[in-house]
Amino acid sequence: MARKAADCRDTPSVSGCSLYMSGEEEELVRAAVAHAVSVHEHTDTPELREEVRASLKDPLPGT
Repeated sequence: MARKAADCRDTPSVSGCSLYMSGEEEELVRAAVAHAVSVHEHTDTPELREEVRASLKDPLPGT
């Protein structure tokens, strides 16, 4: 499976979070949702997981 990336800078937030992470899709969705819940105070729902999955993109070269 190809690596994907998630970048908090793509979604405006009050905290101005700049976290960028990459990994295999399922691993990344779990990590990004955990981050969204613990840092951005979202609730872990199926809808949040789908939003995260839909926002994944190809990683930057070298990541």
